[in-house]
Amino acid sequence: MGKESEVVTFGCRLNIYESEIIKQNLEKDSVKGVTVFNSCAVTQESIKQIKQSIRKKRKEHPNKKIVVTGCAAQIDPESFIQMKEVDQVLGNVEKRNISRNLKSKKSKEVSDIMINKDSLNSLTSGYEKRTRAFVEIQNGCNHRCTFCVIPFGRGNLRSKSEEEISREIKNLIKNGHKEIILTGVDIASWGHDKDHKLGLGVLVEYILDKVPELERLRLSSMDVIGFDDLLIDLITKNSRILPHIHLSLQSGDNMILKRMKRRHSREDAISLCKILKDKRPEITFGADLIVGFPTENEDMFQNTIKIIEECHLDWIHAFPFSPRPGTPAARMPQNDINIIKQRSKILRNVAQERKKMHLTNLVGNTVEVFMERQNKGHTNQFAPIQLIEKELKHSQTIKALVIDSDENFAYAKAI
Repeated sequence: MGKESEVVTFGCRLNIYESEIIKQNLEKDSVKGVTVFNSCAVTQESIKQIKQSIRKKRKEHPNKKIVVTGCAAQIDPESFIQMKEVDQVLGNVEKRNISRNLKSKKSKEVSDIMINKDSLNSLTSGYEKRTRAFVEIQNGCNHRCTFCVIPFGRGNLRSKSEEEISREIKNLIKNGHKEIILTGVDIASWGHDKDHKLGLGVLVEYILDKVPELERLRLSSMDVIGFDDLLIDLITKNSRILPHIHLSLQSGDNMILKRMKRRHSREDAISLCKILKDKRPEITFGADLIVGFPTENEDMFQNTIKIIEECHLDWIHAFPFSPRPGTPAARMPQNDINIIKQRSKILRNVAQERKKMHLTNLVGNTVEVFMERQNKGHTNQFAPIQLIEKELKHSQTIKALVIDSDENFAYAKAI
């Protein structure tokens, strides 16, 4: 078992997708005895966890080759090369064809991602241990939010074609995946590098038309600015697009949004959620929110808390601000760490209450559940469901009566 290769993934949905490409590449070329760490650079804490995991792996398997790739490796390869536990560091370009680059005798293979124009390769088969399948539609980002280091790990915007995306979705459906999630670094900018007339709505319409066998389509995190009239019309009228939208809000205060160099205002976010909710009442919203951003005062923080109710947010990812080296936000006047921790705790508590309230409101209702592993699944609105009966086959959609809930799940019986 120790000779088998493995991929350890940190971070976002796009990393999960790319890890699957890495796995399939290793299996295709029968690469043995390698552990690949696909890293994340969003926060300093994530980098700390990656390094701890690397050290632990070396102790457990002293003879395995350890390779580090991903955004943290791309941005700061030297910090991993200096680790005695690490044998090789590969960049985000190099990991897409990892078998070829593992043959290099160099300890570092990290090209300049800001000038990279390589086409994006796709999955050759389905996900081994997932019922829902992520599909990359673009990579990179042309925007420069003041807190974000990811463009330096991912490079500039590169979009896949409608035809390539549709082919990949068809292939995944053939491999048993019935729910597809479109993902990327900035999916709202899909197609802008090819033609400014293109937008995500154009792609979604194309997918729905060309892949009629696709039953369930979900969007990953989106900027508010990316919802054009066509996309709104599709989301609110086509039942194959699931009624769950996750927004990259980051803050509920206009001054902080401006200092973050975001492209929307709090009013834009509230207006979008109202339009979508009015046209499709069953829709639910999630959001990424950062607290403790430089110069954020109590009133600004309270605006973030208020927008949770104003945008009807039920699924909240709460992040304490983490200054990333080289970003403008790292040079701004910083909040005291104790204030950041206090606000983060408040936001997490509010987030937990919102989730709990949503799950409580499901009790007594019949819901549609897409079954995943271990008798768990999600509603179309992304509420987590645990069935309290014998295990049902995954990758099927069932009707279930919700009979109880807690802060983690709604508990239901299939009907």
